[in-house]
Amino acid sequence: MGLSLRREDFSALPGWADDRPAAAFAAFRRSAGFATTSKSYRPGSLGLSHEDFGPAYAAALAEPVSESGYPSDAQARAFFETWFRPVAIGPDESAGFVTGYYEPEVEVSERAESGYRFPFLRKPSNLVKVPDPDNPPAGIPAGYAFMLDDSTCCPDREAIESGAFEGRGLEIAWARSRADVFFAHVQGCARLRFPDGRVERITYAAKSGHPFTGIGGLLVKRGEIPAEEISMASIRQWLAAHPDQGDGLMWENRSFIFFESAAVENDYLGPVAAAKVPLEPGRSLAVDKRIHTFGTPIFVSAPGLEDFDEPRPFARLMIAQDTGTAIVGPARGDLFAGCGFKAGETAGSIKAAAKFVILAPAGSETARRAGHER
Repeated sequence: MGLSLRREDFSALPGWADDRPAAAFAAFRRSAGFATTSKSYRPGSLGLSHEDFGPAYAAALAEPVSESGYPSDAQARAFFETWFRPVAIGPDESAGFVTGYYEPEVEVSERAESGYRFPFLRKPSNLVKVPDPDNPPAGIPAGYAFMLDDSTCCPDREAIESGAFEGRGLEIAWARSRADVFFAHVQGCARLRFPDGRVERITYAAKSGHPFTGIGGLLVKRGEIPAEEISMASIRQWLAAHPDQGDGLMWENRSFIFFESAAVENDYLGPVAAAKVPLEPGRSLAVDKRIHTFGTPIFVSAPGLEDFDEPRPFARLMIAQDTGTAIVGPARGDLFAGCGFKAGETAGSIKAAAKFVILAPAGSETARRAGHER
C-alpha cells in the first residue's frame, strides 16, 4: 500500500477541542445503522473491516440522543475519544487536499416548453456495467465502468445532448440552462423545483463511461481564467459571458451522468450517496473508496480554509460516506457543504491543502500498527 501510519493523540490535534462533533456523530450513527441492519461496507486497502467497527457501531446505536438524533457536542466528543484512536496516514502527511461539493437546486418543468429545453435523463435500459473494467470486452477502453449491452461504447456528452437517446422517454424534467444540467452532473445530484412548488430529488444512477474532464482546468490552461481565481462561480460567469463557446467547452467533458428520482424526506439532509445513507451537511466526506472504508471518521484540518460556520481555520471531524472518480489517494477528499445556493457558494470556493487523520477503531489492526494498541 506504501502508506505509513503514525500515532496521534486527540489532545495534540489542532482544532479537535474546538470542533462541534454532534453532527458527525449523527452521520456516523446513520452509517452504523445501515451497516448493521442492511449491508456491511467493503473494507478499503487500509484494512478497516466491519468487525473492527462492530463495537463502535453498537455503542453509537445504544447512545442516548435527542429525538433529532443529535447528542451534545461533549457527548459526541467523548464517544469518539472512547471508541477510536487517531492515526495520521503518510508518507507525506501534509500533502492532503480538499475540494467541496453540494446539492444544487434547479428550477425545472415537467415538459419541454418555452424556456425549458435541457433535460435530465434516466439511465437507458441498455446501459450496463462493464463486468471487469480492467479487462473490458474488445472495443471498450480499460477503466470504463459502463457500456451498452451490445459491448459498444455509450455515446458521449456531445452525442447525448445532440439527441442520441431522444425519443426513448428518458427525460425526468427540463431545465432552463445547459449549465444547470452540467453542474448537476458534476455534483452527481440535484433538487428539482417545479413551478407548482413541488420539490423532488435526483441522484446518480449511472454514467456514460467516458472519462471526466474538469472544464475549470481547461479554462486555466487556455488562459481564460487565472488559476487563483478558478471556482464554480468564475466558471459559470465565463459560460454566461461566452454563450457561443459554452456548449463546446462543456462537451469536452465527455462524461455524462444519468439520474434516478428520489423523495426529499428531510429538507436539511443531502441525498443518499455511495454509503447508502443521507449526507450530513458539513460532516459527510467523499473519499477514495479503494483506500477508505465507508463510515470511517476522518479529522480534516485545513489551515488555509475557513470553517463553514465560524471564523476559524477549518478543523472538523468528517465521516466517509461518499466517493467520486476524481477523489484519488489516501488524503484527498470532497467536503459536502449542503444543499442550495448558499451551499453552492461555499462548495465552489473550497480548494485547500489539508491534513487527514483517520480515527481507527480501538483494537483494530490499523490502530495497533500505528502504536496505539500494544
